[in-house]
Amino acid sequence: MWVVKIGGSLARDPLLPAWLGLLAQLGGGRVTVVCGGGRFADEVRETQRHWQLDDLAAHNMAILAMAQTAYQLHALAPALQLATRLPEIRRVLKSGRAALWLPFELQRDRADGATGWNHTSDSIALELARKLNAERLIVVKSCPIDPAATLVEFGAAGIVDDAFPALANGAPFPIDILHQDNLGRVRALLLGEVNYLDA
Repeated sequence: MWVVKIGGSLARDPLLPAWLGLLAQLGGGRVTVVCGGGRFADEVRETQRHWQLDDLAAHNMAILAMAQTAYQLHALAPALQLATRLPEIRRVLKSGRAALWLPFELQRDRADGATGWNHTSDSIALELARKLNAERLIVVKSCPIDPAATLVEFGAAGIVDDAFPALANGAPFPIDILHQDNLGRVRALLLGEVNYLDA
């Protein structure tokens, strides 16, 4: 089973329907899609700055931003099945469909170490991959990606959140940070045409 995180910056990108179609068609039974918050999360950041909201409020609002993006993606690709909790994700995959996660369960009543902007949808996708015992995590971004860069370098450049590199230590699955133009590579991976060692 794979977790594929679609960056919120792709929410209005012309390639988005192709990504969703690929994951729905070839990811049935083995792909769970996690959405970034995109412009909805940007609005949360701006609102927090304007009103000086605490991180707990901003975190819960950002989780809702991820859910809003998921609803958008589902409207564009109804073949992706919405799921809110891990057992439901597993049922969707067992039924042969690709899952689209609504992360409502991550809303909190109290702040903790994961309620700040250093722990965003990238780290959330990584944690979900661990909980689901995923075989691979793919994080799709719209910004330029250096394929030779390390996760630490991606973190320093702001391409993934600050918490991601440390959380990824010891991950029992490959982690790919890919540009949105790498649709063909992901298709080949899903079809088994690219060896994991060569990917």
